[in-house]
Amino acid sequence: MLRLSVLLLLSLFIRSQEYLEYSHPFHPTVSDKGMVVTQNYIASDIGAEILSKGGNAVDAAVAVGFALTATLPRAGNIGGGGFMLIYDAKNETIVSLDFRSMSPELATPDVYRIDGEHQSSLSRSGYKAIAVPGTVDGLFTAHELYGSMDIKDLIQPTIDLCIEGIPVTPDLYGAIHNTETLTNDAESSKVYLDESVKVGGKIKLLDLAETLIKIRDEGKDAFYLGEIADKIENAMIENGGLIRKSDLAKYKTNITQPISIDYRDKIIFAQGPPSGGGVVILTAMQILKNFDYSDLKPNSAQYLHILAEALKYGHQNRSKFIGDPNFYPAPIEDILSDENNARKAKEINFKKTTSSDRIDRVTRSIESRYKESEDTTHFSIIDEEGNAVSVTYTLGYSFGSGVTIPGTGILTNSQMNNFSSQYGISDSISRSTSPANKLEPFKRPMSTMSPVMVFDENGKLELITGSPGGSKIPAINLQVILNVIDFDLDIGLATMMPRIHQDWPYSSLQVEKTLNNDTKRLLETYGHKPKESKTMGSTQSIQIKDGLNFGFADLRRPDAKVSVQK
Repeated sequence: MLRLSVLLLLSLFIRSQEYLEYSHPFHPTVSDKGMVVTQNYIASDIGAEILSKGGNAVDAAVAVGFALTATLPRAGNIGGGGFMLIYDAKNETIVSLDFRSMSPELATPDVYRIDGEHQSSLSRSGYKAIAVPGTVDGLFTAHELYGSMDIKDLIQPTIDLCIEGIPVTPDLYGAIHNTETLTNDAESSKVYLDESVKVGGKIKLLDLAETLIKIRDEGKDAFYLGEIADKIENAMIENGGLIRKSDLAKYKTNITQPISIDYRDKIIFAQGPPSGGGVVILTAMQILKNFDYSDLKPNSAQYLHILAEALKYGHQNRSKFIGDPNFYPAPIEDILSDENNARKAKEINFKKTTSSDRIDRVTRSIESRYKESEDTTHFSIIDEEGNAVSVTYTLGYSFGSGVTIPGTGILTNSQMNNFSSQYGISDSISRSTSPANKLEPFKRPMSTMSPVMVFDENGKLELITGSPGGSKIPAINLQVILNVIDFDLDIGLATMMPRIHQDWPYSSLQVEKTLNNDTKRLLETYGHKPKESKTMGSTQSIQIKDGLNFGFADLRRPDAKVSVQK
């Protein structure tokens, strides 16, 4: 009888308790401390450790920038380049660093042509594909502007890691053995394709450690003027490459202001030229703010249709107008004007796709040969004081050109491929023929990379984000931003919603395989031709809300992590 009474009381107690049901399974990491979100767990931990030692967001970004060179060799780099947005919370200012790779003096279109035809193999892999790297100068410039710790202490963790060995995860092993260009270079094969490189083992990067020791002790001059520059030039001359010490000595990071717009009650900052990615994002948002789709869902066919149409105009702008601003100043104010984009919004039909012909009034005559790699990486950082950094940088294709400079451990980029290779060959209107992005010596190629920061109307930071993904980067970043602003999703769900990508002048709409099949069929009724993509990008984001930081590392790629300051 007693046992029955106890069971009865227990059942009543259980029924009186509410079951805590979560709205979705994608839970952000929450903290009031500094936070680092990267595509590699070791790099995230290194950045968080710098914050724990009293470093600021820029200190952590410098440490992470060097760490990813070792831990994510297919994209992290000191042999490539990228963009960085820095928010100084004390002074409430934001600055952009352009450390994009630069074409060497010897680079001309004829170098990459045989019988008047562009040879893409020359600009995608091997020594001629390599542009002058900007990352080392970019990281040092960021530190010179805002760093608080000794830069030696920011490079040392990566040196230690290179000597101890980089853990070989299934993702790293798979990336190595899925990159054919590594087999074409003796030095890369020696480092990454040795029989000892196995899942669960480690890769010791002793040459890279020695390179980083020189940079640690001698500063960036070791890379651009000293012994490292000598080794780069010697390898170039021996292998038909184009970079010389004079090119390296000439390299300088451009310190600029990001481009921005007002959207709803927010202020959106993105990377300006030579990034075309920021132009795509902000163009699309300028168009979309003319629509009220608050009663739609972020994975509904009608919303995705409107989004895809807006992206066409954004990609048209980057294809026609964006290149290195020192060679071809883009009409940014006109491109992003309210009046211009309100007119474009009126062209969008709610039930029918807009043709490329209608958008540009010119029919494309050849298929574009301009290809953009998806092997880039992004990281986002915030410190306890509210200073923040958003960085996207790349080697281009996976493991860049496939070339490792002998005696340095430096994997090099394939950024010479990002110029408009058909300029002067064809009269058609396409990205590959854009005069804004034609190849010229000392020029930086157009890119879709665009780190992003979002502020409220009072100038309070609310979101830091960015992604790899090649030409898909603008759509990826845009959807995360809109999911947060327009659909009020937390950063976990905003990240994991199915994604789309719509380029210009291409006709096919790309959709992630997780998008509902009924939605795909509805998109077809609008005139879209959905092509399935397994995954798109890997956003690393921090949302700031009610004094707390909510970090989320995209689940689309393994080994990413949110690390928190101790």
